[in-house]
Amino acid sequence: MTVDESLPGPPGEDRPATGLGRILGRRQKAAQPERMRMVSVGGRTLRVSVREGNQDWPPLLLCNGIGVSLELLQPFVDALDPRRPVIRFDMPGIGGSPAPVVPYHLTTLPSLLAGLLDQLGYKQADVLGVSWGGGLAQQFALSRPERVRRLVLVATAPGSLMVPASPRILLRMLTPRRHRDPGYAARIAGELYGGSARKDPMAARDLLHGMTRLGPPRGYYYQLLAQLGWTSLPWLPKLRPPTLILAGDDDPIIPLVNGRIMHRLIRRSRLHVYRGGHIELAADAAHLAPVVEAFLNADDPATERSQQ
Repeated sequence: MTVDESLPGPPGEDRPATGLGRILGRRQKAAQPERMRMVSVGGRTLRVSVREGNQDWPPLLLCNGIGVSLELLQPFVDALDPRRPVIRFDMPGIGGSPAPVVPYHLTTLPSLLAGLLDQLGYKQADVLGVSWGGGLAQQFALSRPERVRRLVLVATAPGSLMVPASPRILLRMLTPRRHRDPGYAARIAGELYGGSARKDPMAARDLLHGMTRLGPPRGYYYQLLAQLGWTSLPWLPKLRPPTLILAGDDDPIIPLVNGRIMHRLIRRSRLHVYRGGHIELAADAAHLAPVVEAFLNADDPATERSQQ
């Protein structure tokens, strides 16, 4: 395990109040020191960021969406309690993690997450998954329930057995063009991500291009292949960890009904419907981070099934 770089600190006062500047300007707490590490797990090398936090708190392991590096969730991490340890990583072929020789599948990845926790010295973690990463988080919780204390699923669905997005949206998701072409990202942001991106597509563009590290195109296609045929739907009633589901009321990629279905099937779950779209965890972290904090800090978040 080696250290290669530090994450950037808080923005300077001269940052313009547009796009990315507006997102970063909503930080409620000073950025905490973090270190990048290259970690070898099961023959794969992952670029990992660790914020140490309070050693008595379980870490929060973040699983990102398709095609984006760990930097995308920096606004969310900065909005969390600074005492909370946070682990982020780039999937193989994404950001700074080298691409694997052959594709992988979601069903094979729990051993990768378990190995990462082992390397970092953690027996158990809270796990948060966004979009594609929500599928990974579900699979990890189903396959390694003893490693997951609490589960947070954001803007995600149960895989192939879901209420799908419109064909136009699905076509846009088939290529990584939005990650490689800032102009294209701005043009389609409102239609693709909904929520705040409809009013401020430049902020969505900046999240994709100003806060993420670009990997090789095949990394994106490997992630697409990884979810082919995968679904968690029949096994959701077997999920053991208390689960918080965050779903946007204007998410073109993951229609809200998917969150409602998952809430009905996951016995120990809470559903929080927020105003916004697919990328609000980063674009509106100041409002969503406290919801996650309250769930992680609750004495028993599963004493009653609730919908907010």
